[in-house]
Amino acid sequence: MRALFQNVTFRRLFIGRLLSNAGDSLYYIGAMALVYDLGGSVVYTGLAGFLTLFPQALQFLTGPLVDRWSLRRVLVWSQLFQGLVVLVIPIVYWTGQLTITVVLVVMPIVAMASQFVYPAQSAALPRIVAEDELVSANSAFSTAYQGTDAAFSALGGVLIAIFSPITAFVFDVLSFLGTGLLFGSLSIPPADEAPSSTGEQPSYRTRLLDGLNYVRGTVLVAFIGVAAFVNGLLAAAMAVLPAFADGVGGSSAYGLLLAGLTSGLLLGALSAEPAKRFSLSRLIVVGFTFGGCCWLAGVAIHWLPATVVLFCCSLVPAGITNVLLSAIVQTHVPEPLVGRVSSIMGSASVIAMPIGSLSGGLLGELWGVQTVIAGGGIAMIGLAVLWAGHPRLRTLGPIEALDPQRYGLTNSSLSP
Repeated sequence: MRALFQNVTFRRLFIGRLLSNAGDSLYYIGAMALVYDLGGSVVYTGLAGFLTLFPQALQFLTGPLVDRWSLRRVLVWSQLFQGLVVLVIPIVYWTGQLTITVVLVVMPIVAMASQFVYPAQSAALPRIVAEDELVSANSAFSTAYQGTDAAFSALGGVLIAIFSPITAFVFDVLSFLGTGLLFGSLSIPPADEAPSSTGEQPSYRTRLLDGLNYVRGTVLVAFIGVAAFVNGLLAAAMAVLPAFADGVGGSSAYGLLLAGLTSGLLLGALSAEPAKRFSLSRLIVVGFTFGGCCWLAGVAIHWLPATVVLFCCSLVPAGITNVLLSAIVQTHVPEPLVGRVSSIMGSASVIAMPIGSLSGGLLGELWGVQTVIAGGGIAMIGLAVLWAGHPRLRTLGPIEALDPQRYGLTNSSLSP
């Protein structure tokens, strides 16, 4: 992995994501805490989760644009735009006009702008690193994302407890500004895409359909369906997490719980490189069964330190598989389609999350927070059962031995 950081473009992209992720972690803690403080109910945190997650379901609309536009410009302007929108919250707060409505309006706008970043990053990596470095590159990015998220989630809880949620928004604005400036120095080669028979560039609609048609004929459809089911139940659990944390220690406990969850993803990302030689099917079935049991134990134990540790262990398998699945897309999908396929997978796999978040807030009021939180563990075990029962998914071996033709990954739907 050391050789990756000798690549100047990779290093700058990596550092930029570090800065952006740090700010985003503080922002998320601040936004959810602010909504809970202003609204005083898990119904509002569920609504906030819905408004934040719904734009992720629209990420597939950004893919054709990302594959057509300059990736450097996409990365720069998405950061600067998000910074300007987030700045609205501190300004309104300092003028004494802050309401829960303002926060709920800002959250989906920021979330929609961020949907350009992941497809752009996914499309950039195969252009700036060698194919045999893709797992390491994705592992590095996932490690950076989860590591900063864990650290700054815990820090965010402390800052909010000492100062106010507005502090998190100020830090986020500064991180967007710094990241935008850093991304401005990137040099990313364009994709090698054959022109159409008329010599004209394909339309937006054609590009979008190219991506959809490609995914439809591959095993990626199965990945998406299973992920959507589990993500919906996990989103319901995350919607009531501030209230769950309030019962065991308040704002600082919320930050620690999020830090535990993201630490699990971090440990998983760090383990992806050695884990890639094992059967992907076995990693998912055994790993998510173990993760679901840890999650349910963490909910039942009623002792914050143990809950944080158990929540951390529960998401290690997710951290591993996230990196490996990204590497599959970047290795086997035709390069000009990577942005579109990444955005389609991102949208489709989280399509149930906005509804899950909204339902989680409502069900938390009706059934209690503990019951809804426990659904997250049930979702993980459900994922393992569904994966083991699927005739194509249960045969997946190590990603380096994957037969692209067997799983439909050699199909190219690029328009002539």
